[in-house]
Amino acid sequence: MSERDNYPPGVPCWIDILVEDVERALRFYDGLLGWKFDGPGPGEYYVSQLNGRDVAGVGKAPPGVPPVWNTYVSVGSAEAAVHVAGRAGARVIAGPLDALPAGRLAVLEDPAGGVIGVWEPVERRGCQLVNQASAYAMSVLHTPEPDAAAPFYRDVFGWDTDEFAPGVSLFRLPGYVGGEPQQPVPRDVIAVLAKDDGPARWSVDFWVTDADAAAARAPELGGSVVVEPFDSIPARQAVLADPFGAVFSITTAPSE
Repeated sequence: MSERDNYPPGVPCWIDILVEDVERALRFYDGLLGWKFDGPGPGEYYVSQLNGRDVAGVGKAPPGVPPVWNTYVSVGSAEAAVHVAGRAGARVIAGPLDALPAGRLAVLEDPAGGVIGVWEPVERRGCQLVNQASAYAMSVLHTPEPDAAAPFYRDVFGWDTDEFAPGVSLFRLPGYVGGEPQQPVPRDVIAVLAKDDGPARWSVDFWVTDADAAAARAPELGGSVVVEPFDSIPARQAVLADPFGAVFSITTAPSE
C-alpha cells in the first residue's frame, strides 16, 4: 500500500471518468470497488474515496465527451506543459483551464492519437492511496505507433522507455522513487507503453482482492467482462467495462 501526499512533476497523479449518468456510475464503482464519494463539487464532480483517502474522480460528462478513464500527469505549470507539448506535436483538446480550488488542467492528444491530461495541483495533489486493493495502480498507453509516442512523452514529461517484453515497454522517470520495494519492476516505472493495432488510448488498472470475483460481479452491477480473467505477470488480471462502456483492467493485488 502507498499513501501519497505529493507527486513530483512528470508522475501520473490523478484519474477520473466523466459519464452521462453520474448516480449510476457511483453505484457501479461502489459495488465493484467499495468506493465512497465526497461531493458533488462543481460540475457534479465527486471524489471517490477509500478508507477516507482520495482515489479517483467521477463527474458529469459535457456533451460529446466519451466515457473513458482519464490519466493526469502532475506538472509545475499547465501553460508550460501545453507549450512544450505543442512543440512536440500535440493537439490541445482542452485548457489550460481552472478546476479550482483543486487545481488547473489541460487535455492533450499525442502525435499518435493518445489522450493524456496534465494537472497543475493547488489543493488536490492527486490520488492519496495507490497500490492497494480497490485503488489505482498503473496507466497503460496502447498505441499502434510506439516509436512515435515514446519521443513525445520523453520531450514533454522526461520519461525514458525500457523494453520489458515483445511489444511492451516501461515508461520510467529517472530519479523518481514510487511503488513498493517488493514490486517486480523498478520503482521509477510510472506507466506502460504497449503496441496495439487499435486506436491509440490510455487505460487504467485497479488492484482488486480477487480478479475472478470482481469479474463475476461486474455484470451483476450493469457492467461487462471484455476479457475473462487470465494469468499474467505479476498476477491474475481481467478487462472490464462499466455500464457506459468505459474499459479498465483489474489485477489481483499481491499478497503482503
